[in-house]
Amino acid sequence: MSTEPMTKATGGCLCGAVRYEVRGELRPVVYCHCAQCRKTSGNYVAATACDADDLIMLADTALQWYASSPQAERGFCRDCGSNLFWRATDRKQVSIMAGAIDTPTGLKGIAHIFVGNASDYLTIGDGLPQHQRRGPVELTVDTE
Repeated sequence: MSTEPMTKATGGCLCGAVRYEVRGELRPVVYCHCAQCRKTSGNYVAATACDADDLIMLADTALQWYASSPQAERGFCRDCGSNLFWRATDRKQVSIMAGAIDTPTGLKGIAHIFVGNASDYLTIGDGLPQHQRRGPVELTVDTE
């Protein structure tokens, strides 16, 4: 019997130069409307997250990290430009852009964060909780 952890999800960029698998639990999707997420994605971001140790890179020669603030960096494919990851420098989790995960994902949305920064063209009407800032602790992955 194998002791290898079971893959929970796979995903990657548009061109295939970055591929990964997640071998642990994924947090439900959080929709982030902060200005940085809007600028890097062209809209709001839909992201899940996992413990950093559960994210296994299968192909990453085109993975580029950009320090978007003193507290966080964003991972993207330098070949096709796909927005893939976000990670805070003080946490042991990685946010994964939900759209880059191969379907079916089985994921569900849980909340909107930084809604005060949402674009003026957007009306949030899905009934999920809305938070002015990051939101409650349950919106992060428990890495303890």
